Amino acid sequence: MSDLRDLQMLVSLSRTRNFSRSALDCNISQPAFSTRIRKLEERLNLPLVRRGNSFQGFTTEGEVVLKWARKLLADEEGMRQEIAALGNDLNGTLSLGVIPTAMPFAARVSAKLREEHPNISIEIYSESTQRIAQQINDFSIDAGILYYDGGDRDTTVKLYEERYVFIAPKALITSNKKEITWVEVAQIPLCLLTPNMKNRQLIDEHFLDLEISPKIVTEASDFTAVLAQVAGGNAATIAPVSVAETFLDLKSTVQLDLTHPVMTHSVGLSIKDQSPMLPMIEALRRAVQLAL
Repeated sequence: MSDLRDLQMLVSLSRTRNFSRSALDCNISQPAFSTRIRKLEERLNLPLVRRGNSFQGFTTEGEVVLKWARKLLADEEGMRQEIAALGNDLNGTLSLGVIPTAMPFAARVSAKLREEHPNISIEIYSESTQRIAQQINDFSIDAGILYYDGGDRDTTVKLYEERYVFIAPKALITSNKKEITWVEVAQIPLCLLTPNMKNRQLIDEHFLDLEISPKIVTEASDFTAVLAQVAGGNAATIAPVSVAETFLDLKSTVQLDLTHPVMTHSVGLSIKDQSPMLPMIEALRRAVQLAL
């Protein structure tokens, strides 16, 4: 039977993808770290790590063991949290995967959570819906805010409808109108997220359904880069209202309602089905409701 220390080392190796950095992370020498991983493989009689001149990843068996290692460590953390909660001293780290378009909402959730539990630390990772779903399933993160349609229907609940608007440098808009159609948008240079992001896929589907081809001149992996292009006057974009209002309020840009059709998509909260539920997850659920 493996002890928790060995499992912690295995999980650390999955994060750093490097033996030396993982050894440092675990406060142990690199030779001792490597020895413990090899002894774990011997006890399980399984090859867990693919080795070369450097760390090459995990074997298929290693990925299975890694998933259960995260699960066991999560259970141990849940026990610690429940004991701490008895003394009204809930603490620890909550890891949350969030789609780029939901970052403003995640910020409100974080604020509400820390108002109630100031000793909680929150790690927020900007990821695609698909990646968030994968990470929840293998216990890499505790919860995710993602597109509802991309989450596990048994463990994902709807939070709100994401409505999209058009944001452009004023130099690209010649009229004083308050709304714009998709057909008109297609004629304007656009900066959008990269095609692997669900937000981009949803936008592409709208253009495809309308049988029009947009003029996409720049792509970026996150909204910070997208909005920087808009603020610089290089291109326009399509974004949720919350993103536009939070990150882009400039005299040099204009925000128009996007119509014909109006585009909305459901955003949800996805949490791995666990029993008993971690006290920190219960606190997260309360913070989400307060943020809505």
